[in-house]
Amino acid sequence: MIKNKLFLLLLFISACHHQTKTVIAPWVPYDESAEIAKNAEHPVEKMRYKLIQSKVLDKNAIWKKVSSQISDFSEKDYQRLKPLILEQNIPTLQSHIQSGALNYEKLTQWYLYRIVKYENNRQTALNAIIDINPDAVKQAREKDKNKSKTEHPIYGMPILLKDNINSSGMATSAGAHLLKNNYTADAFIVERIKQKGGIILGKTNLSEWANFLCRGCPNGYSAVGGQTLNPYGSKKFDTGGSSSGSGVAITANYAAAAVGTETSGSILSPSSKNSLVGLKPTVGLLSRGGIVPISSTLDTPGPMTKSVIDNAILLSAMTGEDSADPATKNNPKGRSYWQNLKTERLSGLRFGVNKNFLTEPLYRETVEKLVSLGATAIAFEPQKVNFNGFGDLLSADMKTDLAHYLNTYASSDIEVQTVEDVVDYNQQDMAIRAPYGQARLAGILSLDMSPQDLVKLKTRIHQEGIRFFETPMKQYQLDVVLSINNKNAGYAAAARYPCLTLPMGYTQDGQPMGITFVARPFTEDKLLQLGYVFEQAFTLRKPPADYQ
Repeated sequence: MIKNKLFLLLLFISACHHQTKTVIAPWVPYDESAEIAKNAEHPVEKMRYKLIQSKVLDKNAIWKKVSSQISDFSEKDYQRLKPLILEQNIPTLQSHIQSGALNYEKLTQWYLYRIVKYENNRQTALNAIIDINPDAVKQAREKDKNKSKTEHPIYGMPILLKDNINSSGMATSAGAHLLKNNYTADAFIVERIKQKGGIILGKTNLSEWANFLCRGCPNGYSAVGGQTLNPYGSKKFDTGGSSSGSGVAITANYAAAAVGTETSGSILSPSSKNSLVGLKPTVGLLSRGGIVPISSTLDTPGPMTKSVIDNAILLSAMTGEDSADPATKNNPKGRSYWQNLKTERLSGLRFGVNKNFLTEPLYRETVEKLVSLGATAIAFEPQKVNFNGFGDLLSADMKTDLAHYLNTYASSDIEVQTVEDVVDYNQQDMAIRAPYGQARLAGILSLDMSPQDLVKLKTRIHQEGIRFFETPMKQYQLDVVLSINNKNAGYAAAARYPCLTLPMGYTQDGQPMGITFVARPFTEDKLLQLGYVFEQAFTLRKPPADYQ
């Protein structure tokens, strides 16, 4: 187990009134050549990193934002509060606050202190955090003064955002050098979180441009954030992408919950790889307004949490109809997804078991566990579908949708307006701005597709995605289809069906794996209820050993 040598990262000095004051030691970039050389032998090619530390981000600028917020918070405070906060779900945190054992200020400080404790130590740094809200503790104090206004359990909870989601007071970079100073107004879902009293603690690292920059490059790498690392096996296990930092940060207990985004697998993948509960909602349940896009056809934000009830709480805090996002028109709203969660059997529910996955022992064991709860499991042969052109759909959408974001939601100081401008910008200094290349972005420029052909392509892929699920669902009267991690994420993306992944165990070498439930559109309440029953019956999440 990695030992946290506290004297390397935090210095404690006495103030004139004998109060302990926390001072953050400066981050000093280190020679990572030996680590990179060792990782060059990794059996998975995309895990062979070219660099780990960001050459763009100044960690000390982040610590400057943290320093004054935790100056009166000590290691003694951290250890005293640790049993009340570490691995606890939101209702438990709220109960500690209501009892007086904790308050929102100390909760926020605890998370900030923990971020510095691990991210300012080269032995434990995961490169999960890109920025910190400089007013987080101030906002938490305001929440303490107004506890009587608590109407939603997200109230006072520190929440992290993937750094492609606009949030005032912090830049929204999408991990890209180009957007490192992109200061904006809040995204629609951020407005919703704040309206209900949630505190935006900071921004998390991600696969740059939500994994639409380069081909074959590592998940979790961005020019701004550097290489995100998996706490279950730093430089050994993949973080998943593209919401890598959100997954890593929550499994390391850096906040109460986080928001990720998904086009095809970008919430499901990092949630599974980090033993979390991740929900990819039905496209249109949550607004995409103010989020750096790939595809307005397939994109959606979603919650990433340590428990199903936290997932339901954060989901409910973000819902609403956004007049600027047509996909949200007439969507379900006002649902308190967490309030109806209850422990019960799964009698009468029919789960589709993909025969192709039965070679995976954890999948077979999970099917048996579901049957033990009363479910009926029915094996089916998966359909073969025609997804030719899926990448072209994403490229065509991004060409239009990124330009729309840059011209509508980005800072007025950002002068680029098109994908071509972004490609040209990166080419000026590829070693810093795009060390793994920019083949995906550049590929957008060579795409030649008429609007009519794009409509036909979207229609075919949507129909094929629906066919993949509906053929077995109708034949066997299935309620849910069972998958592993993000293995059916592309099909669910095409169909625009919601997916919920949650921990189902660990491989022999300790790598987390997730069981993924897929259901019909706008059945998030059903998915969360099924996930809650499974989670309560089989507590399978184990926090990473070096971050307990």
